[in-house]
Amino acid sequence: MKLVWKLLRQHISIPQLAGFFLANLFGMLIVLLGYQFYKDMMPVFTAEDSFMKTDYVILSKKIGTGNTISGRTNTFSVSEVDELEQQQFVDKVGKFTSTEYKVDAHMGVNGTDVLNSELFFESIPDEFVKASPRIWRYKPGATEVPIILPRTYIAMYNFGFAQSRSLPKISDGLVGMIDFDIFVQGNGHKGRFNGKVIGFSSRLNTILVPQAFMDWSNGYFAPDSHSEPSRLVMQMANPADETVAKYIDKKGYEVEDDKLEAEKATYFLKMMVSMVMVVGLVISLLSFYILMLSIYLLVQKNSSKLENLLLIGYSPGEVARPYQLLTIGLNGGVLLMAWLALYAVRDYYMNIIETLFPEIDGSGMAPALALGIILFVLVSICNIFVVRRKIARIWKRKE
Repeated sequence: MKLVWKLLRQHISIPQLAGFFLANLFGMLIVLLGYQFYKDMMPVFTAEDSFMKTDYVILSKKIGTGNTISGRTNTFSVSEVDELEQQQFVDKVGKFTSTEYKVDAHMGVNGTDVLNSELFFESIPDEFVKASPRIWRYKPGATEVPIILPRTYIAMYNFGFAQSRSLPKISDGLVGMIDFDIFVQGNGHKGRFNGKVIGFSSRLNTILVPQAFMDWSNGYFAPDSHSEPSRLVMQMANPADETVAKYIDKKGYEVEDDKLEAEKATYFLKMMVSMVMVVGLVISLLSFYILMLSIYLLVQKNSSKLENLLLIGYSPGEVARPYQLLTIGLNGGVLLMAWLALYAVRDYYMNIIETLFPEIDGSGMAPALALGIILFVLVSICNIFVVRRKIARIWKRKE
């Protein structure tokens, strides 16, 4: 064995092996990074909303130039709501109710002012809100009001306000850090309420309050005002029914839902990751070819001496083993370096992703670790087989 190692060291080409190492490292990192990034990002597109079921859709009317010129409103009349409820693909329909009075809100986090603005609230029937009745309720006259905020609000806070001012980032488990003071006035009355944020919704782009609070406050602060709903929430009996899309197009409605966009984004994510991984695999294959060429050259330069070793009693396996250990060592070094580089890169982009989507539950590096081990085993087996076959040819030629 020592004699074979001496022969190996005499003709070893450091530049060739370094070229293989760097090329294989680059290719391996691309493959692992693409796969890990795909696993980390998929929950962003596939996660269900915390407060709305998947078979709920939000309908509104399209707003175009014709509506503006003609003065037509984008609200739903009673007859339109009744007609929608009578459709076979509809289980139930709920109306969005808006505040008819003036609302000023003050939002802060741990005593730091974040938002001071005039806002409006909306509500939908409680049966459409997937929240515990114990927390999603309001007793008329109480000063505490449960609130569901759009997830875009908290994303803007985490990524912009909190990051620039070194404030704590907020996730679903830290909603208690939000202070939400509500000041309302109307009909000669004024009131102050404490908004209790119970969570965030990615499908609702409005500040949602319980229906009981909306009914009571509109009756108290704006008893003479009433407006038709501009949006409806609908539960479908069969989301796959083709008549749903036909009816919506016929009526000029539009679905305020990000499902289609999420599906498109998921498709493009898969396509881009696939392309990146293919490039990485091509680079890895080319580096594998460089390694095999280097080993072949080493064996060829030492062929006469290797023949002598075989003739004096060394077996083909013993002669091939140093070359095989060299390739396994190089592959192992590549894998370890790729894992370390991946850890650094993933730590960087996960900080950004978790800032934008605090609710995301990362899958960890287990997918990349498993894929790396699989690639290492496959490449090492190929290396061992090719080297042994080359040594076997030398042995057969001398028999």
